[in-house]
Amino acid sequence: MTTRSSVAIVHGTVVPVASAPLEDATVLVIDGRIAAVGTDVEVPPDVPVVDAAGRWVLPGFIEAHAHMGVSEEAQGWAGEDTNEMTDPNGAALRAIDAINPEDEGFRDALVGGVTSAVVKPGSGNPIGGQTVAIKTWGGRTVDEQVIREAVSVKSALGENPKRVYGDKKQLPSTRLGVANVIRTAFVDAQNYVARRDAAAEKGEPFDRDLGLETLGRVLAGELAWDQHVHRADDIATALRLADEFGYRLVINHGTDGAAVADVLAERDVPVIFGPMLTSRSKVELRDRDIANLGALARAGVRVAITTDHPVVPINFLVHQASFAVKEGLDRETALRALTVHPAAFLGLDDRIGALAPGLDGDVVIWSGDPLDVTSRAEHVFITGTEAYRWDAAANQGRGAGRVTERRERFAG
Repeated sequence: MTTRSSVAIVHGTVVPVASAPLEDATVLVIDGRIAAVGTDVEVPPDVPVVDAAGRWVLPGFIEAHAHMGVSEEAQGWAGEDTNEMTDPNGAALRAIDAINPEDEGFRDALVGGVTSAVVKPGSGNPIGGQTVAIKTWGGRTVDEQVIREAVSVKSALGENPKRVYGDKKQLPSTRLGVANVIRTAFVDAQNYVARRDAAAEKGEPFDRDLGLETLGRVLAGELAWDQHVHRADDIATALRLADEFGYRLVINHGTDGAAVADVLAERDVPVIFGPMLTSRSKVELRDRDIANLGALARAGVRVAITTDHPVVPINFLVHQASFAVKEGLDRETALRALTVHPAAFLGLDDRIGALAPGLDGDVVIWSGDPLDVTSRAEHVFITGTEAYRWDAAANQGRGAGRVTERRERFAG
């Protein structure tokens, strides 16, 4: 499992996010979990101490929608496992089966203070498969980095699945067809669950179906429905389908969501917004605007921020928050969008998302306010173990970051 260590980070400006900032405060991590946060914390004599005077101390950021490890950088087709575009219904697929933890994206995550990520299949299929929440560092295998193996199921509306299967001249080649694939799959899942439960009640054998089992978990509320969608009319379709089947909907991207912000707020449907640092590369992005994130938040929508890595490098997650603040997003909401919000609506808030006793000791020391683009992550701790350090004296005084590599962590 991810190494669990103890550390005391002292004298910093501590921003727990879920509670008020503290000056000259301490974050104490014992055996991988936060034991105390405050201005009068007693540090046990055997715990290593890191002085954060003049620095800001925050929880590790969460990338709520990433493809790191399944879409490997600089690997071409050999490392591209994001979409299984041979069947519109990929409910039986799992992102964890394709994650390579040596992908450079994991190192980049540490540079940007990102300590957790929800890795998802792509948006080529109406139903893409199951997502997984993992630490961005720490395991001998990716399984040892897992926070929660079953988080949600990725689904896509709009242009992407329409383009993929339209080129194949098969269903779904229209928005009607995409919605039909999803609707039919859920009806099949409802029938499957009914037959399975009836068989169990009678003590009769029953043939399992992995895809229908997964969709049954969505219907039961165990897994969220991560809906890739940009345009407002497609968001309306996402809401319509969620109303029909009663599942827990999370909008992913939602770049045109400001047009229906009041509707999303009224239904308390959260939005993982972004990526922001891109061009309007397709028709459904014509109304993409960084300012739309602020409009969603002001309407009362709970928001998170995504780079959609590798679409935007994951270490730019915090910079997207900075740009959003520039375009009208409240500063406090920006920090919550990187931490407590995604943790809450993806069901991970019992482990990550804030600096609070009982949560994982994922702590980042920043040189200053992380929303200032000149600030950098200087120390990154995951479950109390230092995963990354900025060495200002390295590289002939120009400075350099250093990741604690796997060969060092597990030597001998």
